[in-house]
Amino acid sequence: MTVLLLMLLCYSGYLRFSLGLTELTPFAKTEDRLFKHLFRDYQKWVRPVEHLNGTVKVKFGLAISQLVDVDEKNQLMTTNVWMKQVWVDVKLRWNPDDYLGITSIRVPSDTIWIPDIVLYDNADGRFEGSVTKTVVKYDGTITWIPPANYKSSCTIDVTFFPFDLQNCSMKFGSWTYDGSQVDITLEDFHVDMRDYFDNGEWQIVTATGSRGVRTDGCCFFPFVNYSFVIRRLPLFYTLFLIIPCIGLSFLTILVFYLPSNGGEKISLCTSVLVSLTVFLLVIEEIIPSSSKVIPLIGEYLVFTMIFVTLSIVITVFAINIHHRSSSTHHGMAPWVRRIFLHQLPKLLCMRSHVDRYVPPNGGSKGADATSSRNSLQAALDSIRYITLHVVKENEVREVVEDWKFVAQVLDRVFLWTFLLVSVLGSVLLFIPVIYNWANITVPAYVGNSG
Repeated sequence: MTVLLLMLLCYSGYLRFSLGLTELTPFAKTEDRLFKHLFRDYQKWVRPVEHLNGTVKVKFGLAISQLVDVDEKNQLMTTNVWMKQVWVDVKLRWNPDDYLGITSIRVPSDTIWIPDIVLYDNADGRFEGSVTKTVVKYDGTITWIPPANYKSSCTIDVTFFPFDLQNCSMKFGSWTYDGSQVDITLEDFHVDMRDYFDNGEWQIVTATGSRGVRTDGCCFFPFVNYSFVIRRLPLFYTLFLIIPCIGLSFLTILVFYLPSNGGEKISLCTSVLVSLTVFLLVIEEIIPSSSKVIPLIGEYLVFTMIFVTLSIVITVFAINIHHRSSSTHHGMAPWVRRIFLHQLPKLLCMRSHVDRYVPPNGGSKGADATSSRNSLQAALDSIRYITLHVVKENEVREVVEDWKFVAQVLDRVFLWTFLLVSVLGSVLLFIPVIYNWANITVPAYVGNSG
């Protein structure tokens, strides 16, 4: 019995101690009383206006924290943003003097009326932001800054890829209310980028907002449009795509420096052509499939592939000329001999074919005067036969050497021609675009404005 009594005394003491700890302070009691006063007859489905025809004016601002991704293939821009919305709820007002000077409270956004502002050009079906708390001031001013992850549609122009500049927009507006019920205005013409985290591939050049109105019959619907001008940082694509492509195009030039009697010329051209095809497949995986524009790098690859294909045709023709002889072809035409054996070698600073050929020097100056007539006649017949045979061999050899020299001249002509075309093509395609990209000015407010 004594033990039971002691247990009851201990339990009653514990209850008194617990109740003492959970006893509300005057401030907490006042805040609790304020909440009960504000939400006793509050209906969150009704617009907070004094009159039926009243308009709720919403100030809308946008802050971007991260440009997550720009999907060129699917033409999407993924961003992490904070949507700042400020409006006045006339049903949530109080006198701070009546509530110990409380001037603001935090209220869950799903317990009060909030404007149904959504991203119109959303691409993933998620139109709403996160459910976060709002800040309610004593005069009824409500500030709500929900974070959101959006995938917005963005038309990608890949004409100057990878030195491209894109203009993506985000359009916000009320989903059900017209302008007479909910009016949206801009809080700031610039997107807040104070907490922006840099993207490794894209740089935001400008991010500005504008207000517009869409009219539909008797009603008008205001909206806010934010335009993001972004440019690609092309270092990765320059190192791993453009420079290898330019290297392959210049590698094609070396085909004309290889001797025609080897089989490496065609093999080199074919290898370069296969490599360019692989690069073209890589680009096709990156950029969107569109017939409206051809990307700059695609034009260069097609130009280089035509370049290589033409070099294969010319190489086959040069090898054919190199192996010509009097037994397979007729004699060389006079104009071919004049142009390729005399005129072009001088222009190309090549040694003349005539200067390189030194006729064989030899033979006896006379016969022994004391030889007998029969021996002399036999010797003359032998000499005549040998002379005719040597002359014929010399003619055949000269024809072969002439064709080989023509093949060398062709290789040298196309070596310089392809070098000039490759340099001019690369410079004319890339230099103006790179110059324009490098001269884009990023305003000072980006990343620093409020």
